[in-house]
Amino acid sequence: MLAVFDGHNDALIRDDHARIGTGRSGGHVDVPRMRAGGMRGGIFAVFTPSSRMRKKPLRRRGGVLEFKPASPVDHRRAAAHATAAAGRLLAMDRAGRMRVALDIAAVDAAKDDDRTPVAVLHLEGAEAIDSELEALDTWYAAGLRSLGPVWSRPNAFAHGVPLRFPSSPDTGPGLTAAGRELVERCAELGILVDLSHLNEAGFWDVARLDVGPLVASHSGAHTLAASSRNLTDAQLDAIGASGGLVGIVFACALLRADFADDPDTPLQLIVDHARYVAERIGVEHVALGSDFDGATVPAELGDASGLPRLVAALAIAWENWRRVLATWWS
Repeated sequence: MLAVFDGHNDALIRDDHARIGTGRSGGHVDVPRMRAGGMRGGIFAVFTPSSRMRKKPLRRRGGVLEFKPASPVDHRRAAAHATAAAGRLLAMDRAGRMRVALDIAAVDAAKDDDRTPVAVLHLEGAEAIDSELEALDTWYAAGLRSLGPVWSRPNAFAHGVPLRFPSSPDTGPGLTAAGRELVERCAELGILVDLSHLNEAGFWDVARLDVGPLVASHSGAHTLAASSRNLTDAQLDAIGASGGLVGIVFACALLRADFADDPDTPLQLIVDHARYVAERIGVEHVALGSDFDGATVPAELGDASGLPRLVAALAIAWENWRRVLATWWS
């Protein structure tokens, strides 16, 4: 079975997170299903929900579908929530159920280990980091090796891209001064910077800083599905030129030309987005970035145990993520 590295999941913040190591009755990711699907590594996100995350957030305004804006999260609340979620991953490491990757050697070792998968600790939205960045070194010491400055809401560092359809990702201003300092400090420490929820202005701000390969861990091609969360051809070209990658998202709404959040979405659409990016900028810049446990994924795939059905069609599984992580971490 081909070893798979997946660029994004939200399992740590699900209500049944305590059963990730032994097996969950629902959701997409746990250790038994990772083993069954050949998923020997992945980026595990820590995300703090807004206090007003609506159960029915979609609305239509002037022919555009959009999620109602999520309220900002203050630093103190995010720090408490994120610390607890990260502790869940560290506890699994201590129990021997999963290994937290502190360097590329840990990723390499997991490729041939079908028992104990490796996890990269990721902050999805940097609200848990103070604007003076004093907490960033503490997070690095705790194992943080990947960070997205924003989720789809503004914070002290940048403006997240609101989820709209049809819409370009050009939805507002980019990095703040604190955001530029955050990106530069991440590069100094060896923390990958993830651009998936950053709007277009912020994307280009990071590109101009030229601190490492441009990475969008869980996104799709805007040409195929015109969501604000997907990447334009110009963005794809910049990612390729930087030596970066796109982790192709499995979220049905981001794959489809009609934005429908429909689990009957064909698995072929993931292949189509991967093929588009590969033909545009090269297969070495395409990887997997499921958004397991954070989105509706095609029923044909199901969960992490279904990854062989997708990998058989794509033949991209491990090496591109390994290359980009090694570059950032060095």
